[in-house]
Formats: sequence, C-alpha cells, structure tokens
Amino acid sequence: MNPDSAALTDPARVVNVLLVEDDPGDVLMTREAFEEHLHNRLDVVTDGDAALAYLRNEPPYDDHPRPDLILLDLNLPRRDGREVLAEVKNDEKLRSIPVIVLTTSQAEEDVLRSYQLHANAYVTKPVDFDGFIEAIKQIDHFFVSVVKLPT
Repeated sequence: MNPDSAALTDPARVVNVLLVEDDPGDVLMTREAFEEHLHNRLDVVTDGDAALAYLRNEPPYDDHPRPDLILLDLNLPRRDGREVLAEVKNDEKLRSIPVIVLTTSQAEEDVLRSYQLHANAYVTKPVDFDGFIEAIKQIDHFFVSVVKLPT
C-alpha cells in the first residue's frame, strides 16, 4: 500500500467538506450529523457566488482549505447550483473535486442535467431527520472510506 492510499484509509484523516446550502434547517441538520457522527471539517456557504469565491480562495475565503468534497444544493440564491456545478467542472483547477448534488428535487430533468454537468452523484434529501442524517453518513462513508479522493 502506498503512503497516499494509507492516508485516505486512515480514520484520523480529516476531509474538508464544503456544503453549499441556503436552507438553515438543512445546514443545521448537516452540522449536527458532522458533529455527532463524522470527524471531518464542514464549511458552509449559502449561495452560488459565495461557493465560487470560496473555491477560488477569494476574499473573504482566502484562508480556507480547498475542499475534498462538495455537497451542492441546486436551488440557491444569486447563482444556482447548476451554474456552480458547470463552473466547477469547467475549471481545470477545480474539476477534480467530487461534487455531490444534495437537493430536494426529484425531477428527472434535474438528475439528467446534473450528470450532464459531471456531478459525481445525485442524492435527493430525505425529508425526515433520521433519514437525512443517515444519507449524510452514507455520503461521508462512501466518499471518505470507500473511494480514493484526489489530494
């Protein structure tokens, strides 16, 4: 096993996750899942413009770490999630960051469009608290413990 893959399976490794979500309730539930069940860093921005500023290390986000994983809502103010996804996947410096669309939309056109824009996964948010927490835990488990993320 090479040192890079050992670091990725190391339970002490902290993964930086960026949540792009404007719903305060969903932000609160996600924070709770991270605090109680996961051991990764969670940063939150609440609109598409802030997400791109964060990812490009523009003020006021110039001292934040590059995320290892992005959880992206589609319905955002200022610039929607589809636009953010398109810009991330068209940017040579950002496209390797896995983007999980985490949204309430079950519309087939949103699913299709997200994958056409190169989303790594599309997850419909469960409406109940326990289901939401479980979905976040499963996303974390898969993208932190099962797959190898780029460093």
